[in-house]
Amino acid sequence: MPLAHSADALWPVPLRGRARALGSMDLPALRALLDEHPVENVFLNARLDAAGLAPSALGCRIWGYFRDGRLVAACHAGANLVLVGDDPDALDAFVDRLGPRRTSQAIMGRSATVAAVHERLVARWGPAWLGARSLRAHQPLMAIDHPPTVAGDPRVGVVADDRLGPYFDAAVAMYTEEVGASPLDPANSYAAYVRGLITTRRAFGAYDPLGGRFWFKSDIGAVHERVCQVQGVWVAPDLRGRGLAVPAVARVVELARRFHPVVSLYVNDYNAAARAVYEHVGFRQVGELATILY
Repeated sequence: MPLAHSADALWPVPLRGRARALGSMDLPALRALLDEHPVENVFLNARLDAAGLAPSALGCRIWGYFRDGRLVAACHAGANLVLVGDDPDALDAFVDRLGPRRTSQAIMGRSATVAAVHERLVARWGPAWLGARSLRAHQPLMAIDHPPTVAGDPRVGVVADDRLGPYFDAAVAMYTEEVGASPLDPANSYAAYVRGLITTRRAFGAYDPLGGRFWFKSDIGAVHERVCQVQGVWVAPDLRGRGLAVPAVARVVELARRFHPVVSLYVNDYNAAARAVYEHVGFRQVGELATILY
């Protein structure tokens, strides 16, 4: 059994189709693959916009699998393991490359693809890929490419630089509730991330000057050409059930569509309240994703 190239891995790779690291010459082929489903793949397209394919800038490798000279699948092997394409041989090849030492904190992609890769990883490599903290197997991917069907709440606007503190508090509360763990870390990386959202005018919220807090927040996590992806939608727990979410989300759509005609998001299938809000605003389901968190 041959060994993978020492620069790639130190474990045996079976005699079958091989995935290889994509380089700058492969960028057009990768773009073509991603653009087959631009809403689904906005995260990876946004990463390429920011860093290209060089691992030194991207922070990880993107593996590709070619069939008859055509790129049919890709795997972003970073802190987020992001999968594109569902060719079974490609998935086997990516599993071979990923190996027994898990460095990713999440597996993301189309629902069926995530399930297939996770099953292969556990079967081939075992312990490191077991013990997921959260398995979100069905996350409807939703999009809207027209004005919202309800009027937006004018109290929701782009967050100003001088409101970083209260917006950060709301972001921490949202993240902790959604993920089940605090995003705070010694390096203050989450604070830097939130500051970046505000600086690039991708953070939206409704601020209560009397309470000194944001009672609603949301932000744009990824952007590529016509498409953006909204994330972090949150209403303060003590104000839920009052009909505030629908006009607040509608206003986010209005603001986002000034620059990106297609606004997308994904939501856990069991979150019936959130799904109802998005449907009321005018979002429709265009796919299904999955996320495995470690």
